Amino acid sequence: MFDDDDPLLVRVRGIALAFPDAAEKISHGHPAFYTTKVFAYYGGSIKVGGEWVRKERALLILPDDAERAALLPEERCFVPAYLGPSGWIGLELGDDTDWGEIGELLDTSYRRTAGPRRVARLDKGAD
Repeated sequence: MFDDDDPLLVRVRGIALAFPDAAEKISHGHPAFYTTKVFAYYGGSIKVGGEWVRKERALLILPDDAERAALLPEERCFVPAYLGPSGWIGLELGDDTDWGEIGELLDTSYRRTAGPRRVARLDKGAD
């Protein structure tokens, strides 16, 4: 379901695995980045007109409420199947991706799922 050498995945992987205790596993055919809970997925899907549409080169994250509200109107963003009702959003990635923004969004998602000890380590710059 994904190309392990996809340059966008390689960039996401580099950012995500730099967080304290972050690891990668395959979940439902997609790379998932987690500590005790998943904080990001690479790839997802949405339902359009009763049909499933795969978003292979997308990042699924759990933003805070303000970020979610600001991102959802953007054309590159979508509410992913299954995770959307829990506040997750998807961002389609491409050649024009702002990797600084992706790093910030991954940081927020990590902080929302990693627990206070890991967040404290992150804030101290430990890995």
